[in-house]
Amino acid sequence: QVQLVESGGGLVQAGGSLRLSCAASGRTFSSTAMGWFRQAPGKERVFVAAISRGGGRTNYADTVKGRFTISRDNAKNTVYLQMNSLKPEDTAEYYCAANPAAGVYIVYSNAASYDSWGQGTQVAVSS
Repeated sequence: QVQLVESGGGLVQAGGSLRLSCAASGRTFSSTAMGWFRQAPGKERVFVAAISRGGGRTNYADTVKGRFTISRDNAKNTVYLQMNSLKPEDTAEYYCAANPAAGVYIVYSNAASYDSWGQGTQVAVSS
């Protein structure tokens, strides 16, 4: 399994921005599809964004499309989630996830497709 560590969460006012990072261990990161999910208190974990192993394909939840951008730097074994125009409803624990057996242009929006998860980073957006 890939070991994942998220960072970059915090408290921000509505309309502000944050960039989350997820650092991965292991030498297979460049062949690993990555995703971001979030879980608000009392709610299920939901898909936010995903990126293929080479970065050539991305996918977003409708709720964040146009505001969030997922990217990756395979040389640094890191995936990012740039979050702009944040809203109070974006408040949640954010998790990154990895699928190390992904095809070149495959992205996954289903949590069951990922077998490695980080511990999460908290994002709070005040109104």
